[in-house]
Amino acid sequence: MIYFVSDAHLGSLLVKDNRAHEKKLVDWLEKVRVDATAIYLMGDIFDFWFEYKTVVPKGFVRFLGKLAELTDAGIEIHFFIGNHDIWTFGYLEKEVGLIVHKEPEVVQLGSKTFYLAHGDGLYAVDNGFKFIRKIFHSETAQKLFRYFPIQLGQEFGYNWSKNNRIKNLPKENKFEGEDKEYLVVYAKKYLENHDVDFLVFGHRHIALDLQLKNQKRVVILGDFVSVFSYGVFDGENFRLEYVD
Repeated sequence: MIYFVSDAHLGSLLVKDNRAHEKKLVDWLEKVRVDATAIYLMGDIFDFWFEYKTVVPKGFVRFLGKLAELTDAGIEIHFFIGNHDIWTFGYLEKEVGLIVHKEPEVVQLGSKTFYLAHGDGLYAVDNGFKFIRKIFHSETAQKLFRYFPIQLGQEFGYNWSKNNRIKNLPKENKFEGEDKEYLVVYAKKYLENHDVDFLVFGHRHIALDLQLKNQKRVVILGDFVSVFSYGVFDGENFRLEYVD
């Protein structure tokens, strides 16, 4: 089995009990390890993540330890950066054993072809968002951020994330139709010139499995902070499931 999960936002200031939240994700990893051949973490797993040369964010030791345990056991774990955990510079690969992806990928899984991406920036119409995203992805800006005192940098990151999510909460968990859901619009445009079976995204915090024409499907994974949904692929069929 191949598993997909996104948007856990570990460490979020909006989560009342971060220890319990992390444990729930660790318990899920322990559950799926029984038959997992690969696990895809599809972005915003951390609410904020920035690696300095010798320092990584405080916390998440149970989660990172479980990931390392699984990769040591031979389970392939892929980590797609989101818009909250862009700033990984080698620690997750070297210490935890993850395969990190910083761009969308087209991959063959079983008999099907998948287009995989977190989903931010693919069909952005908000100029403010596009401007901020460009800064966050700038190598120059990332280097300058390292000169911030670490505590100030972390406080800034978590508070930025909190304010950003509060701003977008009214839009989260709401599907308002194919024509208004920009990841569906993007998927349809992508399929005009590319042949893939599934397009799988995170980012939007809605659980959606929508069949398009010619049996193509677009899947938005939901999240692991309020919806607690994830994707399962058995080599032929894909489905969304939920954690109790």
